[in-house]
Amino acid sequence: MSTLTIVLLVILVILIVACIVLYFLGKRAEKKQAEQQEQIDAMAQTMSMLIIDKGKMRLKDADFPPIVLESTPKYLRRSKVPVVKAKVGPKIMTLMCDAEVFPLIPVKKEVKATVSGIYITAVKGIRGPLDTPQKKKGFFARLRGR
Repeated sequence: MSTLTIVLLVILVILIVACIVLYFLGKRAEKKQAEQQEQIDAMAQTMSMLIIDKGKMRLKDADFPPIVLESTPKYLRRSKVPVVKAKVGPKIMTLMCDAEVFPLIPVKKEVKATVSGIYITAVKGIRGPLDTPQKKKGFFARLRGR
């Protein structure tokens, strides 16, 4: 056998082993995510709130309680998360939001939100439907339009 064939066979074996390892790690992560989603759904409660402000900011800058910062992994503390400031009853609270729900939340309007702890998972409008944001056109779509 030539050296080229041996090298290619070794690379092929390494790639196959890597794919198998990634498959099992993915299965384990999928199970873990399903368990977390069940916990979020079990703790969910619906409440009406007035949205004061929203934005993406770091966890340190978002005024979350210290226990939230301590419980997040170190590599995620510097990442930006969707944050919503809302008036829930007489209190003003800082809540974290799901990435898919974040664009739907209107500012300076009252909404009914499904909240699990400090995490907003769903939003509905109290007075009529919520406005869906317009999707931005890509560069080539704009060029094609001209």
